[in-house]
Amino acid sequence: MTRSLARLTCGVALAMLAASAAQADPAALSSPDGRLSIRVETVDGAPALSVSRDGRMLIAPSTVGLALSDGSRPGAAGTRFTAAPATTGVEDYPLLGRASHVRVRYREMVLHAPAVDLVLRAYDDGVAFRYRLPASDSGPLGVVAENTTFAFPADFGCWGLNLGRFNSSHEGEFDPIAASRIREYNAYDAPLVCETAAGGPAFAIAEADLKDYPGLYLAGRGDGGLGVQAKLAPRPDAPDGVPAVVATARVGRDLTTPWRVVMVGDRAGDLIESTLITDLSAPAAFDAAWVRPGKSAWDWWNGGKISAVLDSGMNTATFKAFIDFAAANGLQYVTIDEGWYRGAGGGGVVRPGVDVTRTVSEIDIPELVAYGRDRGVGLFLWLNWKALDAQFDAALDQYQAWGIAGIKVDFMDRDDQVMVDWYHRLLGRAAEHRLMVNLHGAFHPTGLARTYPNFITQEGVLGAENNKWSRRITAGHNVTLAYTRMLLGPMDYTPGGFGNQTPETFRDRFLLPTVMTTRAHGLAMFVVYESPLQTVADTPDAYAGQPETAFIGQVPTTWDETRFIAGEIGRSIVLARRKGRDWYVGAMTDDAGRTISLPLDFLGRGRFEATLYADADAPDRTTRSTQAVDASTVLTLALKPSGGAAIRIVPR
Repeated sequence: MTRSLARLTCGVALAMLAASAAQADPAALSSPDGRLSIRVETVDGAPALSVSRDGRMLIAPSTVGLALSDGSRPGAAGTRFTAAPATTGVEDYPLLGRASHVRVRYREMVLHAPAVDLVLRAYDDGVAFRYRLPASDSGPLGVVAENTTFAFPADFGCWGLNLGRFNSSHEGEFDPIAASRIREYNAYDAPLVCETAAGGPAFAIAEADLKDYPGLYLAGRGDGGLGVQAKLAPRPDAPDGVPAVVATARVGRDLTTPWRVVMVGDRAGDLIESTLITDLSAPAAFDAAWVRPGKSAWDWWNGGKISAVLDSGMNTATFKAFIDFAAANGLQYVTIDEGWYRGAGGGGVVRPGVDVTRTVSEIDIPELVAYGRDRGVGLFLWLNWKALDAQFDAALDQYQAWGIAGIKVDFMDRDDQVMVDWYHRLLGRAAEHRLMVNLHGAFHPTGLARTYPNFITQEGVLGAENNKWSRRITAGHNVTLAYTRMLLGPMDYTPGGFGNQTPETFRDRFLLPTVMTTRAHGLAMFVVYESPLQTVADTPDAYAGQPETAFIGQVPTTWDETRFIAGEIGRSIVLARRKGRDWYVGAMTDDAGRTISLPLDFLGRGRFEATLYADADAPDRTTRSTQAVDASTVLTLALKPSGGAAIRIVPR
């Protein structure tokens, strides 16, 4: 196929949509509460989509459409484009994370044309749209690019992670940037979070239900206008003569793109409570009652050491000691990182002779599984994804036979369609083997945790491991993550470093690393950061005899309810989460100290007892206090620079 034919196909698709839109112009869909509206109308001969909240435009009229690789698809000027009547629906499902059960209403409208549908959804906390192409009868249909843009009516203040390229581990800082400074050559990761005015509505652009398609990047529009356009990573196996094919529809099967999502809240912090990304994703097709969230001890961050003086090594005795530590401190798992299988040790590089079904001679996995089972502790095993892929079925069979609880798969560092399909293959086959999965080197969450509840957590976050070699993990970065990356789903940040330093005294080191925040700030992460599997990073003897260790053992990893209390992006965060009748509160600040007033009106009726861990005079110490509280109580939290507070509130 020639390049001119590809360009013609793009023009045909857009002309088809434009001509069709004129038949039902405009089409508008409102959220169940009536506050949000998504609208499609013809502007300058082309279809344009806009989003408003309470009559205020958040997304100005923006182009929609696809560029296709096959000109045989029907679509021409004059094609009728009809809007089906709006329908209503309910998403009702269990979830592991910010809520235990979700029940939300939505309204949907489908705009039909002979060769493409535009599907619109409106929820109370956001809107979404996607394209649907009918199945091909003659061969695969290639998608070259999207013509999706999100135009901004003003120069909004945004926060985003500019990866600058396709294919990466999706780790970095979400920096503040004016919309007018986002360039066409940028590659921003999802989500891009924008505030329309101080104290006014905020929104985040993201995606959901990603399958048979590459991940979403955002770049400046390139036409001088404010806003962003969608970019897609090219397939590594793109056929010759087809420019940058990113996705293909298979013969006899429709191609449905992921949802393009605009999460909306009155405040940026309100977005943290939203379940919109999983609401829009496919439900699970299997019974996940066997999935067990929890916390895991881990050997890699601390250098594989049982203590600061004992270099224990990769052997059975070492991990029996880790299992003993986990059992004694309320942790449900131990993660055995790189080095347990034959030929490991290359990190992202697979060495010749690697065998992920056989252990090194010093480790007896069945013995460790039995030892852990007797103590209520399961095992996760680390794997390089390429090594796993080479022995895919045999490896999963072996891990199930051993009785492994889950696998931690690393270094994918891609999000093209081929890799997205591999995620689905891995998560589905792992579920058949009753294996939970933690993905590192992973792209941003897209709601797969609903489709595969065994997808227990993932990286794709600039987390605590970077303390080993950099000064990038600042308190301000930690606070910003709650308003940005965490909106989309769980993140395996690996908190719990007890070597607390001030930014002035902090020095990065690979073995036995430290952190440049207070201990109370670190405890608050276990409440603020969402991850059904929380990986507790430090060496076991770092926690021995420390009064704060009890909090780590007590804090849940999944929640019945999440409430944003107060804060601003990059400056501070106060979040409350409920498990049963118990409440936990996490407060974190940037490098500026601040005093926060915390009303406990979310408690409801009854009397409670609050245990508070607050900043002390030294970063590696906390002050602890217990007091009776109820819904009328107002606590005062005095946060040190780079500090925080953690509170456990239980009924009396």
